Amino acid sequence: MKRHQLEHLIRAAGSITGCQEIYIIGSQAILATVSSGPEELFLSREADVFVDEGAHLSDLIDGSIGELSPFDQTFGYYAHGVSEDTATLPSGWRERLVRLENDNTGGTVGLCLEIHDLAASKLLAGREKDREFVAALLRAELIDLAVMRERILALPVEEARRQQVLASLERLSTGR
Repeated sequence: MKRHQLEHLIRAAGSITGCQEIYIIGSQAILATVSSGPEELFLSREADVFVDEGAHLSDLIDGSIGELSPFDQTFGYYAHGVSEDTATLPSGWRERLVRLENDNTGGTVGLCLEIHDLAASKLLAGREKDREFVAALLRAELIDLAVMRERILALPVEEARRQQVLASLERLSTGR
């Protein structure tokens, strides 16, 4: 996905829901701060989005601009309506959101996860594609290891799980 495509999704989601703020919590939140880098950072055709106004609006987003919708078939990318609980995020994540707002978002603000919060959540999810995403961030020097450790320590999970995530970060940072 490219930044202008995410902006289009923000505009469309705002229009569909009537909400002025759209949260982007999946990998494509990176587009608010990073415009170039390793290809694997921009492979996804979807943006995971939600609004504070209610879960029913996630269904509306999925039905209107979601996967296999006429929007997706026309443009080749789509929004996946999710809930705030879809991702486990470090405490304080809302204070670090990156605003994406310009003429192309049509008056709707995209509130995108800060890159370290995104990476911590991806490592916690632990899927292969998430580890590859974080590895690409590390290789491109887009995330700081000290900040990553802080964010992992701020994850609302049991200590044993937190230590597993820290170990995963260390393995990725050393290439083991």
